Amino acid sequence: MSPTALSAGPDHGHVTFLGAGPGDPGLLTLRAVEALAHADVLVAEHEVLDVVRQHARQGVSEVHTDTDPSQDPAPGAGAPQLTVVDGTSTTAPVPAVRDAAHLVMEAARGGRRVVRAVSGDPGLDTYAAEEMLACAAAGVPFEVVPGIASAVGVPAYAGVPLRDAQGADVRFVDARTASDRCWTEVGASDGTVVVSTTLDSVAAAAGELVSAGRKPDTPLTVTVAGTTTRQRTWTATLGTIAQTLKQAKVLPSPDGGRPVIAVVGERSAAAQRDQLAWFESKPLFGWKVLVPRTKEQAASLSDQLQSYGAVPHEVPTIAVEPPRTPQQMERAVKGLVTGRYEWIAFTSVNAVKAVREKFEEYGLDARAFAGIKVAAVGEQTAKALIAFGVKPDLMPSGEQSAAGLLEDWPPYDPVFDPIDRVFLPRADIATETLVAGLIELGWEVDDVTAYRTVRASPPPAETREAIKGGGFDAVLFTSSSTVRNLVGIAGKPHNVTVIACIGPATAKTAEEHGLRVDVMAPEPSVHKLAEALADFGAKRRAAALEAGDPVTRPSERRPGARRRRSTT
Repeated sequence: MSPTALSAGPDHGHVTFLGAGPGDPGLLTLRAVEALAHADVLVAEHEVLDVVRQHARQGVSEVHTDTDPSQDPAPGAGAPQLTVVDGTSTTAPVPAVRDAAHLVMEAARGGRRVVRAVSGDPGLDTYAAEEMLACAAAGVPFEVVPGIASAVGVPAYAGVPLRDAQGADVRFVDARTASDRCWTEVGASDGTVVVSTTLDSVAAAAGELVSAGRKPDTPLTVTVAGTTTRQRTWTATLGTIAQTLKQAKVLPSPDGGRPVIAVVGERSAAAQRDQLAWFESKPLFGWKVLVPRTKEQAASLSDQLQSYGAVPHEVPTIAVEPPRTPQQMERAVKGLVTGRYEWIAFTSVNAVKAVREKFEEYGLDARAFAGIKVAAVGEQTAKALIAFGVKPDLMPSGEQSAAGLLEDWPPYDPVFDPIDRVFLPRADIATETLVAGLIELGWEVDDVTAYRTVRASPPPAETREAIKGGGFDAVLFTSSSTVRNLVGIAGKPHNVTVIACIGPATAKTAEEHGLRVDVMAPEPSVHKLAEALADFGAKRRAAALEAGDPVTRPSERRPGARRRRSTT
């Protein structure tokens, strides 16, 4: 059903009970994303707030749980307490606490579209079921958008299939509310048992199954933070799980109340998981990677890193400011309108933004580009132009750089080109490669400073400490300026951090700052740089497995000496 069909009128609203899945934001359904985009009020449990918030429209009022997610309410203790938060405000939550059903129905009665998001699937959530009944009793219309249940999604990400060709029984147990009769029934079965419990209660749940008739040597897997890059899985037996967790130094722990999914049965054996653990075996799984670029520049790179299992952390090293003297830019934009140029070449997203802002200042739009050929240096710049309403006429067929653009740029031909001039809006520190190449091809170039680049403000103290203290597993340097600026605003990365550079010039700058370069892109492309880091991670993982060592991240090994420039 489309959002139009569900649109709320002045006298009635609508409630969508939405399953947010087990934690991976990519597991939201298309219908869930659609419902979130049209919500007036978002009511979400603490553990799924970040998953659903990114799809909610700007200005939505948020409601989230006000309790510690690691502390499970006792059976029959009632719904979690909720705190109203104004989605447009950066202030602390308003301390107005009410129960979820009351908040949901109150908002719906006011003609608002409410999304009630729960972890996993709403059909398996006791509180959601109670709220649905309350809506039905009050005559408030609602719908249910199913989500991937944690008891199903987490084993899939852990590489533990619940059924095989023999089609054994699968039983699901919530250890927090299971009765003695329930344990007796699953203990008598020889099928697979999926137990929802907490980290510090796994051993007790295993003991219940043994007491109910399961053999102590029955294999099981235990997964914490399933479907996220914090996921970790242990393989043991019902009789050894307590010792396994103790040896892994995860218990006793303040995080002992974290939810886990345990899969019990012969088909969860270690040999099978070794072959099927696709998620945790990603080349950069769990790596915290520093991306010192602006958010606009880092978006596609961060997406690529996430596909390798990494956790990208974007730290802007450059801030963009208007030119000190705007007259040159103003003359050039007026020249666009009066037909002064044959071409305009954009070499960055920031250049597109600068021209667009100047257009808006003069009341112009994309129609002012009529009759002018437009060139873009790469995909991100082209996307910015298309968002402006302009489709580029020329992009590099090979390397996405000034040199690549010149490879495809046509020479000036006085027969076919009525005008011989190119408008080039750029940064104040841009290189002369493109200007010199265009002149060599016979073009006149108006090289205009559209914006200035300055060193960004230092990142938060926590980030600076992580950089210097070895909290990051890798850092990607995409230019010499990112090296200089990051060191300038945050300090040198710790010696355990893997240093990856986009090319020889950037690597040389890194070495000059006392850093040893571990990875270099085979060609000057940010995506090739990410690929090279993934290859490095894959080889590092393979070497550890071949040596019989545990697979660790670079940040998990912290020798005391700071990284020094390599002498080899």
